[in-house]
Amino acid sequence: MSLDQALSTAVSQIPECVAGGYVDLSSGMLLALKTVDSHPQEVMDILAAATSDLFQGNNVTVIENIFKKARGHAADPHHYFQEIIVNSDNLIHVFLRAKKTEEQVACFVCRKSANLGMVLTKARQAMPTLQAAL
Repeated sequence: MSLDQALSTAVSQIPECVAGGYVDLSSGMLLALKTVDSHPQEVMDILAAATSDLFQGNNVTVIENIFKKARGHAADPHHYFQEIIVNSDNLIHVFLRAKKTEEQVACFVCRKSANLGMVLTKARQAMPTLQAAL
């Protein structure tokens, strides 16, 4: 299954999902995008950069390194931040870091009326298929 197909399937299975994307943090590229509503092109253009900032911004990296040091762990490329949920006025934004390679993140946008627990469950279930599609 292609990444585009896997993303389309995920968007159709996640409750009230209006958009999904798959971002490569190391290259800063949006690898795939599926939307069911119209979204401003400007938002699509900066999705990868914004996702990278959420997971690997300077302050996030500092926080992760402080936790590693406090817990006696050696500095390594592992990241503590695996999932980020952002609730806006009308939408739920879910960002999930891939387990296979921590340099990839799936992004899903759902209507605020969706059940957050079901959104997370379905998004997590979609991750192995999305990762396998690469």
